[in-house]
Amino acid sequence: MSQRESRSVEGADAPDAPLMTHRQIMLVLAGLMIAMFLSSLSQTVVGTSMRTIADDLQGLDLQVWVVTAFLIVSTIVTPIYGKLSDIFGRRPLFLIAIVLFLLGSILSSFAQDMIQLAAFRAIQGLGAGGLMSLPLTIMADVLSPRERAKYQGYFLAVFGVSSILGPLIGGVLAGADRILFLEGWRWVFLVNLPIGVAALTMVWRFLHLPAHHERVRIDWWGAALLAIGVVPLLLVAEQGREWGWASPAAIACYVVGVLGIVAFIAVERRMGDAALIPLHLFGSSTFSMATVLGVFTGFGMFAGMMMIPFVLQIVHGMNPTEAGLATLPMILGLMIASIASGQIVARTGRYRFFPVVGLAIMAVAYGVLVTLRFDSPLWVLLLGQLLLGLGLGQLMQTLTIASQNAVQPKDMGVATSAATFFRQLGGTAGVAVVFSMLFARLPETLQTAFGRQDLRTDLAAAMQDPAVLADPGNERILDVLQHPERIGGALNEDSSFLNTADPRLAAPFLDGFSNATSGPFWVALAVVGVALVLSFFFKAPPLRQKSAMEEAMAERAAQAQLEADASAPGSVAPPVTTSSIPVVRPARRILSRLPGSPPTLYPGAAQTGRTPTDQGG
Repeated sequence: MSQRESRSVEGADAPDAPLMTHRQIMLVLAGLMIAMFLSSLSQTVVGTSMRTIADDLQGLDLQVWVVTAFLIVSTIVTPIYGKLSDIFGRRPLFLIAIVLFLLGSILSSFAQDMIQLAAFRAIQGLGAGGLMSLPLTIMADVLSPRERAKYQGYFLAVFGVSSILGPLIGGVLAGADRILFLEGWRWVFLVNLPIGVAALTMVWRFLHLPAHHERVRIDWWGAALLAIGVVPLLLVAEQGREWGWASPAAIACYVVGVLGIVAFIAVERRMGDAALIPLHLFGSSTFSMATVLGVFTGFGMFAGMMMIPFVLQIVHGMNPTEAGLATLPMILGLMIASIASGQIVARTGRYRFFPVVGLAIMAVAYGVLVTLRFDSPLWVLLLGQLLLGLGLGQLMQTLTIASQNAVQPKDMGVATSAATFFRQLGGTAGVAVVFSMLFARLPETLQTAFGRQDLRTDLAAAMQDPAVLADPGNERILDVLQHPERIGGALNEDSSFLNTADPRLAAPFLDGFSNATSGPFWVALAVVGVALVLSFFFKAPPLRQKSAMEEAMAERAAQAQLEADASAPGSVAPPVTTSSIPVVRPARRILSRLPGSPPTLYPGAAQTGRTPTDQGG
């Protein structure tokens, strides 16, 4: 930790006042890590136990709504948290996010069907939107970009640890029949409570950042129009297979979504700096490209992370705990790549090559996953996971740091939340698209599998075996096989009959499901391939040397000095420079009125936020 980051933030208007001490910063980071652990643990616990939950609530084909409801809501509210935190401060918004998340967790634990569970997960998503973006914003407040890279690596390591513990906890809880008079899977949501209370305590006691209150308009119209534009398009991505892609309902979603997005852009242009997502942020080519790559990365990340547990449990017959352990290669790759890339960025300040290398490795990973068949050895799937983790670990923090480095301190919250929003938007679209493709292709691939001569021969032999017919474990699959018209939708609601079935009876179902997953993996490969091509055009300006709080304090001090000098009778205010902050527009107007005042900014500094002294950083 540099001396610059070990001073206190109190007295933001006094340049000589100390910033936060090292101990204060570490306590704040500990609170942020607990909150991020809470959010990421919830996703991994639910992910590996979802099949058990869906089977118990009789709605395997509805499980995508549980996932997309959470992701859609958390995606929509993410930029709202960022904007409001810029206005009212990070602490109150962070506390609200934790409380909403815990409320959604309690409600989810008492859901009686999949529709209720989706609704309660949406409430949980109201809080998750803040838990996803505000920790990264607060880190930008207290740490410089190079220091931030090192600590964000540890934050992703926390995500990795939660991803290891989550499947294990989820497997143990979902595998228990009852715990304290409740079904075991309901404790998948209740386990969030002690962690949430710890996060609330740490944030309440130690997170005391200065809030820069401003009298600005809140862009409620922008928030409403964003929801109107995004939700119908995500809805049709999920339901298009049921409605028909050219059905009246689908066309209505297309029209409403497009009109909502057009109206949103018009409102954001009119709101200017008060916009929910200020359009001037996209004046930076770095921010714009990082945003586009974030969308594609989110698609590729969620497509793999949501599909792989289903392949492990249905095709390879694993229970939730075993499937959780089988995801360790992906988590290991993620941790290795994130910590290593963070250390390299912190030491060298260079990050240009990480998006290119990360996306290339992700493309290779999906190249491996598309080759999977139901009888492929498990190590092929484990290799694909490892490569996917190694690619993601180089992308997530790098793109966030690039977005933060491209904007001014006053936009730090909205820029971070916007980057998170677009990544979540890509992820939400990815989940909707891949599961829509999966269940749309499943009847066709099952029919093809039952037409394979080798599988039909084994199936016929098994159905003539008295021992197979007498085994109670085969009762449910035999019932399905006796009604051929039910085979196409046999896996839509409850796939647990495969767990106890004779391998020869289950083989056609496993082959059909495995072949159905290849389509989503091909789509993810195409998306990652497009992102890889775009990454070669990604520009990476040098990282700034100061934290957002230091820059904001220096900026306000410079403005105050300029205004004082300009108001003095007969005086000529000298240019006041800071090490990494451009003079903001009011200060430029003052300077422009003073005779003989030289320009203080080199060309392009308004976009990059650096002065000539920082070009070597």
